[in-house]
Amino acid sequence: MVVAKTLFFIALLIVMQPKPPQTVLFFGDSLTAGYGLSSEEAFPALIEKELNKKMSRVKVINGGLSGETSAGGVSRIDWLLRQPIQIFVLELGANDGLRGLPLNQTRKNLQAIIDKVKTKNPGVKIVLAGMMVPPNMGNQYTSEFRGIYPDLAKKNNATLIPFLLEGVGGIEKLNQSDGIHPNVEGHKIIARNIAPAIEKLL
Repeated sequence: MVVAKTLFFIALLIVMQPKPPQTVLFFGDSLTAGYGLSSEEAFPALIEKELNKKMSRVKVINGGLSGETSAGGVSRIDWLLRQPIQIFVLELGANDGLRGLPLNQTRKNLQAIIDKVKTKNPGVKIVLAGMMVPPNMGNQYTSEFRGIYPDLAKKNNATLIPFLLEGVGGIEKLNQSDGIHPNVEGHKIIARNIAPAIEKLL
């Protein structure tokens, strides 16, 4: 009887143990890194704060690096996969587009990153943040570039954010003086746009 009670209380303690936080890795360039801002002002940190208000127990890793291309991401991702992750948010390609790099290479690199993440974390949920390039790159290039993200999202059964900078890009008061990188208010809008998609996956 004593043994049974002891086992019962041990089982109860195990059940009552808080679940470990789910880890979300944001992997991208200067937009994810929060160029010109503190790490706490960048949208990944804002999303973590918002989700944890709702008792979701989320740990966010900001894997943003200013100037990062898709090729750089392929070589860098392994270092960030040393710990298990449950959700992977990929935001890369904008710098490829601004440099006019071959789109087939960008597509190949983004797929290679996704493949590495899936291999290391078989149950991972993927979120793909779409980007656009300026029209001065030419209609065909901009159209093909935009199509990379929905194509990869469909192929990998990923959640698609059609355009990361929706409601922010091109709006002067929401961007820094360079007209490219969102300011504090811009990052707040990005966080509000993306947080619901992350919450659904949790």
